[in-house]
Amino acid sequence: MKIIDFHTHVYPDRIAEKATRATCDFYGLDTKQTGTVDMLLQKGQAAGITHYVLLPVAVHPHGVRHVNEFVVEQIRQHPEFYGFGTIHPDMEDMADELDYIRASGLIGVKLHPDMQAINTDDERLFPLYERLQVLDMPVFIHCGDEHKDFSHPRHLRRVIDRFPRLTVIAAHLGGWSKWDEAVEYLKDTTCYLDISSCMMFMLPEKAAEYVRAFGVERVLFGTDFPIWDAATEVKNLMALPLTDDEKEQIFFRNAQRILGEEN
Repeated sequence: MKIIDFHTHVYPDRIAEKATRATCDFYGLDTKQTGTVDMLLQKGQAAGITHYVLLPVAVHPHGVRHVNEFVVEQIRQHPEFYGFGTIHPDMEDMADELDYIRASGLIGVKLHPDMQAINTDDERLFPLYERLQVLDMPVFIHCGDEHKDFSHPRHLRRVIDRFPRLTVIAAHLGGWSKWDEAVEYLKDTTCYLDISSCMMFMLPEKAAEYVRAFGVERVLFGTDFPIWDAATEVKNLMALPLTDDEKEQIFFRNAQRILGEEN
């Protein structure tokens, strides 16, 4: 069976350990992995993962192009990789960077409101959402935080209502640590949601309940590498009380619709 990991993070080897540690510190988590390309492939292949979606985040405006160039380099070297680009809300040339992202073969834009310190529905992002909607490019947005409000699912709901043709992917079942609120605000929308960084925090029955509340046709598999182990995440999804067809939808069929590769 094909498995598409729709939520991964990798960094240049020289900064991978530091970047991985910074992310863990941000969330108060720990991992024995390091976000290098080699380790992503090693862990993923051992778990049966066949394709990977890279999701970069620039925490400073001046780092955007450098981060995007790294992702472009990786997708050109590795045919099993797909990549999103990063945009920072404080950068001056957002439109030009989006042109670069599109021309370079990246499929959409990743935003991390908590790390970038901006509400998902901040009007500074509206021109980006409008342009992505026109270009039919998806936006992947981190959702949910225990200590910050930037990425609360109610902010995303405002974006979805204002830009109804925008393809939105909400990370972590729409609201890490805010799953009930995610169902409240996002259940009756058409956004996709990934299941990364979720299953280890709830019983399998509860995870399946959330999946069915949103609709299995909207849920994507993701590991949030390097935070979590790929084999464990595959095992966790296989353990959910879902049908084989539902698991196939989550593992790869739903992702194929977004990636434009439904064969």
